[in-house]
Amino acid sequence: MLSLVVIRAQDIDRLASFYAALGFKFTKHRHGKGPEHLSSTIGETVFEIYPCNGGNESTVSTRLGFSVPSLANALGQLRGLDATVLVEPSDTEFGRRAVVKDFEGHKVELYEKQR
Repeated sequence: MLSLVVIRAQDIDRLASFYAALGFKFTKHRHGKGPEHLSSTIGETVFEIYPCNGGNESTVSTRLGFSVPSLANALGQLRGLDATVLVEPSDTEFGRRAVVKDFEGHKVELYEKQR
């Protein structure tokens, strides 16, 4: 079972606003002398946004995917934040799907399961 996902950002608060539009609730954390970061728990998985400490710590090539209750609502929230929609919604064998780009450049697949 997946227990932790960490992505990196130049602006962790701005990136958190993107994921908050998808329903994530973040709290600030710091472990010892490590950097302050944002953390959200989804089921048994912890999703964290850490600040970039340099060019070699980019996670931008990481592709993420999330199920959402309403794809139309999620896209409306993200468009309201001026997020980029890369692939408009379409029906797939896995459900209705769209692809967006978060504010750091990560591609994020959004799925709404068909009933």
